[in-house]
Amino acid sequence: MSKNIVVLISGSGSNLQAIIDAVTNGRINGRIAAVFSNKADAYGLQRARKAGIHTVAINHQNFVDRLSFDQAMIAEIDRHQPDLVVLAGFMRILTPQFVRHYEGRLFNIHPSLLPKYKGLHTHQRALEAGDQHHGCTVHFVTEELDGGPLAVQGRVSIDKEDTVESLQQKVHRVEHQIYPLAVEWFCADRLKWTPEGIELDQRRLPAEGYQLSNG
Repeated sequence: MSKNIVVLISGSGSNLQAIIDAVTNGRINGRIAAVFSNKADAYGLQRARKAGIHTVAINHQNFVDRLSFDQAMIAEIDRHQPDLVVLAGFMRILTPQFVRHYEGRLFNIHPSLLPKYKGLHTHQRALEAGDQHHGCTVHFVTEELDGGPLAVQGRVSIDKEDTVESLQQKVHRVEHQIYPLAVEWFCADRLKWTPEGIELDQRRLPAEGYQLSNG
C-alpha cells in the first residue's frame, strides 16, 4: 500500500528534490503529501510547489517556546496522516514530545559516518582528524541528537587535496543516493525499526546500518 510522506525543510531542499525525483520515477511506493518549513522563503518550498506538492510554512518565531511550535507542527503534520516524516535540512532541535510522537517513522540525514562527528562542522572535523573516509548517515530519530539507530551509510574517500568545500560536495552527492534509498525501503516495508534493532528484509542490520560504498 502506498505510503504518505511528509518532509520538513529549512533551506534549499536538495535532498527533498532527490526524494521528489525518486517518487516521480516510481522508485518510491509513496506520495509526498506535504512539505513543511519553518522559513517561508526556503527555496525547497518552491521545489515542492513546482512538483505540485502542498506546502506549509510555520514560523517558529511566532511561538513562545520550542514545545508550542512543535505542538503546532504536529497538529498540521498529522492532518496528512504520515506514514513517514523526513527531516531534510530542518534546522530545528526537536522536543522529546515531537520525537516520541513519530518514533519509528522519523528519518534524519547527518553529514558524517555516525557515531563519529555528531553535531556541526563535520567535514572540517573529518579533515582535521586525518580520516581516510567520510560520508553521511540516514538514521531514525530519537531524543538523543544524531543518536538514533542507523539505517543506511554512504562512504566517500578523503583525498589529500580535499577541502571542506570539495568534501561537502562529495557527501552531498551520496546524500542524494542514500536518502531516497532509505525512503524507498521504508515505503516498501523492507526497512523497519523493531525493539531488537533496525531490520532490512527481516534481517537485523549491524549497528552502523547498511553500507553503501563510494570509494
